[in-house]
Amino acid sequence: MSIKGNIIIGQSGGPTAVINSSLAGAIDAAKDAGVKKIYGMHYGIEGFLNEDIIDLRKHVKNSQDVSLLKRTPSAFLGSCRYKLPKIEGNEEVYEKIFSILEKYDIQYFLYNGGNDSMDTVKMLSDYAAAHGKTQRFMGIPKTIDNDLPVTDHCPGYGSAAKYIATSLKEIIADNDSYGPYRTSAVIVEIMGRHAGWLTAAAALANNSPDLIYLPEVDFDPDDFVKRVGELAKEKNSIVIAVSEGIKLADGRFVCELSGGSDRLDGFGHKQLSGVGAFLASLITEKTGVKARSIEFSTLQRCASHVVSRTDVDEAYNAGYLAAQKAFEGNTGEMITIKVESRRPYLVSYDSFDIHQVANVERKVPLEWIINDGTYVSDEFIEYARPLIMGQIEPYYSAGVPQHISLSKEGKE
Repeated sequence: MSIKGNIIIGQSGGPTAVINSSLAGAIDAAKDAGVKKIYGMHYGIEGFLNEDIIDLRKHVKNSQDVSLLKRTPSAFLGSCRYKLPKIEGNEEVYEKIFSILEKYDIQYFLYNGGNDSMDTVKMLSDYAAAHGKTQRFMGIPKTIDNDLPVTDHCPGYGSAAKYIATSLKEIIADNDSYGPYRTSAVIVEIMGRHAGWLTAAAALANNSPDLIYLPEVDFDPDDFVKRVGELAKEKNSIVIAVSEGIKLADGRFVCELSGGSDRLDGFGHKQLSGVGAFLASLITEKTGVKARSIEFSTLQRCASHVVSRTDVDEAYNAGYLAAQKAFEGNTGEMITIKVESRRPYLVSYDSFDIHQVANVERKVPLEWIINDGTYVSDEFIEYARPLIMGQIEPYYSAGVPQHISLSKEGKE
């Protein structure tokens, strides 16, 4: 394999507990291939446009640093929510990107992210093909939402699912501690705009919640109140998992009923929050049952102390293979995971045309959503259980987990 030029790696979108494992894999692959300069984009493509570029060899120097990187939450390089404009009419943006690539002799461009990030890879590879550029562009899948198509699942999902299942077990035990002397309900709000993979993971808790609501199925507030009322007649502890993105039959997000924010994020998506608090108030108002809400929010994506070993390994492998594929001449593709067997759990890796990945959202199959849209099936459990298996212990210092962070050195 003949390596020409340098490599750059970027992270984009919401971080995951294992996004840095993919970075570690890409760095190791580049070192193994003898790449001279291994660059990182500081704050993704947005930072790259400002030439905020890092020499990664000055930060990740040895195997101990790589091991720490795998145990470090958030995006080590910094992330962004910057969406590249369409090529037509915005050629100056792309000309600037390629001039920077040429300035640093970068031939291999890896971008680690979700749907919108894969769109960045698509547009850059399209521009390169149309203008005779030689750079190679590869996507590394990353999203706790598990909503990228083609791949069986996404690195990042398994660890978020493990955190959700673990936390639900603890919440259920806590709420059940008062026995028959107090009836109470807990609404656990879990991330998931249009796809309910994360909320479905609540079923992986062995003593799982009473009801699970996903955004794939229309939400009926009246039926919800009725079901909670019936549960309250049978038991004193009620725990319900809901996706932040559950919608009414008319398409409105349920969180909008509480006067939720109309703010948009950097990708133009409406910011969702508050559905748990709204439903807890609705329960108390309509049934008299004391209810409260818990919003996992960013905890489910940054809990590096309870990651899945399967997820860490697969994230690392995806980063390593993305670099390898780029060195071999592949471009405009995303790394995919194929499960050959779930018992025993065996996977293989490949790459797939980015045009069939970018901006395509995969949802939980409707046949896996049961009980009139209030739970998930055994088929989902069979699918998801292997993804949360195993653990990777943190390194502790002064009683808390030890992480690696960017030093002031290494800026280009």
